[in-house]
Amino acid sequence: MGDVPRATGTEPLGRGVRVSPRAKAEAVRELSRDEARRLVVRAQLLDAERPGDIVEVAEQIFTIKIDPTATIAPSEQTIAWSRIGWSYESGQLKKAVEQDRLLFEYDGRFHPASALAARVAQMRTRVFRAQAAGWMAANDRFRADVLARLRAEGPLIATQIPDTSQVAHKNEAGWYGSNQTGRMLELLSYLGEVGIVGRQGRQRVWDLGERVYAGVPEMDAEEASAVLENRRLQAAGISRQKSPWSGVGMAGVPVAVEGSSWKWRADPAALETLDDDPGGRVAILNPYDGFLFDRPRLKELFEFEYVLEQFKPKAQRVYGYFAHPILVGDRFAALLDAELDKPKENLVVTAVHELADLDADEREMVDAELRDLAEWLGVGLTFAAER
Repeated sequence: MGDVPRATGTEPLGRGVRVSPRAKAEAVRELSRDEARRLVVRAQLLDAERPGDIVEVAEQIFTIKIDPTATIAPSEQTIAWSRIGWSYESGQLKKAVEQDRLLFEYDGRFHPASALAARVAQMRTRVFRAQAAGWMAANDRFRADVLARLRAEGPLIATQIPDTSQVAHKNEAGWYGSNQTGRMLELLSYLGEVGIVGRQGRQRVWDLGERVYAGVPEMDAEEASAVLENRRLQAAGISRQKSPWSGVGMAGVPVAVEGSSWKWRADPAALETLDDDPGGRVAILNPYDGFLFDRPRLKELFEFEYVLEQFKPKAQRVYGYFAHPILVGDRFAALLDAELDKPKENLVVTAVHELADLDADEREMVDAELRDLAEWLGVGLTFAAER
């Protein structure tokens, strides 16, 4: 990834704020709850003004989560479709990562190349917790073997690199199999010693960090931290100050929200254009959409308590295994329980669980979005029960 746009740390390319300086003492603007929600929806590119392509999406929302759970489609694809709509094609993401090098993969997400310098600076200062550090130290020879194999033969997928580990990683959570190569590559990627250059199907293709990140400009740790905090706030629009969920620290400017006792930070560029409202629309969100990660903010601003039932026993599920929230304007109005039936080429809607009363026009808008989703998938649309 030598040919990447230079990331100065001061000018993200998304729709919202370009990195602002640390806020100085100033009057605190008070926002209505409607205005606060509008900031979030617009920052997440979920208003009526749709973005043009996957790079524009990543530049604004900052990270796109990768997850293979595909009751409808993998998260990285539905996150893009929720913003762009019918014109998005799945191959656009692969092209942006592997050919154009405008996006890169790191830590289970796609990121814009304009943030690469800050991410690499963060990698170089990464310190592992005791368990991971101990495992790495015990497998120092294995670490050298992995790097040597990549140096000689890379890029490679994990199964092409022998497991020569001395000590197995404790795997209580069950995320890794008995082969330790994947675990070693994951940890080395956090340090920038290896990186991902693409994928073969769902398998990551790895190479040495010195090749993947060749030519990336240097950035000191403090500047990198400020860049990342500002980019996160740009994606959030508004976030709780120093929130562990969003990682915005003290970026942006302080604001108050009607009826909330929280200390908030807002994207100043987004505040400047708050009144330029293009209107709302319906959006179907993947459960791993970044909009949904900050559960406390969802409850505080949107009065929406989202519980992903994927890991619940079937008998305890209320809305379905992988229910997709449906946003109507600036409120979460329903949860979609649906699954793609590939053999029959149908998107089967088990239920649209309405969380609030929808009027006839809103219900038609939801149905239209479902039809668009099925068309994008290239399948028919079937409702399991009468609506």
